[in-house]
Amino acid sequence: MPTLVFTGGGTAGHVMPNLALAPRLREQGWTLHYIGSAAGPERTLAEGAGIPFHAVATGKLRRYFSWRNFTDPARVIAGAFQAFSRLGTLKPDLVFSKGGFVAVPVVYAARLRGIPVVLHESDLTPGLANRLCLRLCRRICVSFPETRDHLPASARAKCILTGSPIRPELLRGDKAAGLAFLGFTTDKPVLLVMGGSLGAKAVNEALRANLDWILKTHQIVHLCGKGWLSPEADAPGYRQFEFLGAELADVMAAADAVVSRAGANSLFELLALRKPMLLIPLPGKASRGDQILNAESFAHRGLAHVLLQENLAPEVLRDALARLGHDAPTLIRNMEASGLSHGTGRVLEVIAGEVGAPLP
Repeated sequence: MPTLVFTGGGTAGHVMPNLALAPRLREQGWTLHYIGSAAGPERTLAEGAGIPFHAVATGKLRRYFSWRNFTDPARVIAGAFQAFSRLGTLKPDLVFSKGGFVAVPVVYAARLRGIPVVLHESDLTPGLANRLCLRLCRRICVSFPETRDHLPASARAKCILTGSPIRPELLRGDKAAGLAFLGFTTDKPVLLVMGGSLGAKAVNEALRANLDWILKTHQIVHLCGKGWLSPEADAPGYRQFEFLGAELADVMAAADAVVSRAGANSLFELLALRKPMLLIPLPGKASRGDQILNAESFAHRGLAHVLLQENLAPEVLRDALARLGHDAPTLIRNMEASGLSHGTGRVLEVIAGEVGAPLP
C-alpha cells in the first residue's frame, strides 16, 4: 500500500486537519509519517496519534523587522536538505502539506525528489508559506469557494474545492454524556463560548460582563484559554475550562449554539456539527485578517452571524445573542444545504487520485 508523508505545523491549526485524515488512511493500510519542526506542536500531536515523526530545521519570514529574517533563510535551506534526505529514506508516494513555514522546505525537497505534493489551504486566502509552495504542488485543496480567486492564475487550474478535514471523534459526541460531564440539565439551552488562546481576552471579558443576563436563559460552557480562568466568575449554570481534551466531542454535542473566533478549522467543525454560530473574528491588527474574511464568507452564505471585536460592547453582545437564537433554525437549514461539510472524504479522494490508490 502507499506511503504518505504529512507536513505542516507551527500551530495546531496546521496539524489537526492532517490528523483528521489519518484514521481513514490507516484503515486502508497506508503507511504514514510526519515531517515537522522540532519545536512546534506537530511533534507532540503526531506522536500522540501514533504517527512516526521526523524533525527538520525551519525558519520564518516575518512581516516586521527582525535580525532573524537574515538568519532564517539558512535554516530553511538546511531544512530542505534534511527533508530531501528523509524523503529519500521514506520513499513516499505523496506529500500532503497543510502549510506553516515548516512545510516550505519539505515541499521544495519533495519537488526535487519528484514526489507529488497535495496542498490544503484552510483559510479563505492562502498564507505566505502556502503561497511560496503553490507552484510546486500537483493539487491545491481549498475550504472556501472564494479562495480560487485569491490564487495566481497559474494555480487556479489545480484548485479543488473540498472543504476542510474534520476530526472524526468530534462527529461521535454524545449530548447526554456532555450534559452529565458539565452537570447541566435539559431545562435551558447550552451556549458554548470558545475564547480560544490567541486574543482570548476580549471574548472572555465580554462574556463575563454579561454572565448574569445570559444565565437567565442559557447554561454556559466557556473554553477560555490557558491562564484565563476566573474563579470569581463561577456561578450556577456556568462552567469554565482552559481547554478540553477527550470531553470536547460530548460538550460540543451538548451545545445548542456557539460563540467562537473564526479560525477555519473551528468554522468547518461547527458547520459539520450544525451549530448556530456567532463569530467574533480576530481583528486585523492581531492577525493578517484571515479570520475576518473567513467570517464574512460564512455570513454571506447564511451559515453564521458575525460581530466584529471593535463592536463588542456588553449590550451589543446581548442583542447579537438574541438574534442568533431567533435565526438558529434558518442557519441550521443553510448549513445542511451548504455542501461544504464533508471535507474529509473529498480530500481523501484527491489523495487517492494522485497515487492511483483505492479510495480510503
